[in-house]
Amino acid sequence: MNGDVPEPDVAVPESSDASPSEITREECSKSSRCGRLPYRTGWWSKSRWVLLVLLLGSLGVNWSQYRLWQAARGDGPREVHHSGDVESEAKLALVPITGVIMPPLTGRVLAMIDKVQEDKSVQGMVLAIDSPGGLVADSHQIYHRLEKYRAETGNPVTVTMARMATSGGLYVAMGSGSSGRIFAEPTTWTGSIGVIIPRYDVSALADRFGVAVDPLKTGPLKDSLNPFRKLSDQDRVVWKGILDDAFDRFVGVIVDNRPSLDEALVRQLATGQIYTAGQALDHGLVDEIGYEEDAIEFLKEQLNLESVQVVTYRVRPGWIDLLLDQVESRDPERQLSKWLEAGVPRGMYLSSWGALPPSPLE
Repeated sequence: MNGDVPEPDVAVPESSDASPSEITREECSKSSRCGRLPYRTGWWSKSRWVLLVLLLGSLGVNWSQYRLWQAARGDGPREVHHSGDVESEAKLALVPITGVIMPPLTGRVLAMIDKVQEDKSVQGMVLAIDSPGGLVADSHQIYHRLEKYRAETGNPVTVTMARMATSGGLYVAMGSGSSGRIFAEPTTWTGSIGVIIPRYDVSALADRFGVAVDPLKTGPLKDSLNPFRKLSDQDRVVWKGILDDAFDRFVGVIVDNRPSLDEALVRQLATGQIYTAGQALDHGLVDEIGYEEDAIEFLKEQLNLESVQVVTYRVRPGWIDLLLDQVESRDPERQLSKWLEAGVPRGMYLSSWGALPPSPLE
């Protein structure tokens, strides 16, 4: 319209062997589109690789952060193969209780039982006990959780006792129920039915060195079990009631879960004595002398399983937990807390007279 002649488009040679870079300078000078084609192609090719590297880098960083978070918080119970056919869909769960029954062991065992119940392929449990017992409350918590597991799943629980399953160890073994079978190795120690609250009387030593303890208190029983004074008659009455409550519960748990024993027989056995495997078998505290593999085989036959995978569980603390333990061990307030905790009365289903605790300053 204004006298300008439109520039004719120049066709790009259609040779299949020619690339944009092979077009002559003269041909490209006549077309603005031709001149931008190599630049666009090169930019996109480089951008794709940059984006791919960024994407892979982002995934790597996110995965590293996830693994760091797992390591920091610690893993919950982790299932590992124990024995049997790895390919089998049917499982038996072996839950270990090793050591004194108190935190953190209690929480770990309860978490294992929760994990077993969540796994619908598990058809039965073997409780592997190697413990001298522990705190009254913790022993009962595990026993109660085993009762709940059997009631909600209908799965059987079999017990195998290793070196020792005394006091609280025997208490939790009763979680197998009245129909559960208990195996003890030939060298197992069990029994020690009873309750103990460790106490030390240093009143004579305090008198000898002129040490007087005079706490400010609101009642005569507020400093009961104070090692710097002798127990009063009132103290003994109060603590006998507490001991009897825990003791009666222990006796009742055995009566409820050992069909061959009545209350009178259990009370005759409940002197605190430790029994050998043979003696425990004669008294009806265990059902058979055998090993872990015998307990597994019994449960397998009870469930009519030809092929089964036995799994167990491992718990790994996080590095933050380990680091905090190191830091807190040097914290004066934490040391004071441990020192105060050493004087807290603890009822125990434990085959021990209550040795002195380690120094909180170590």
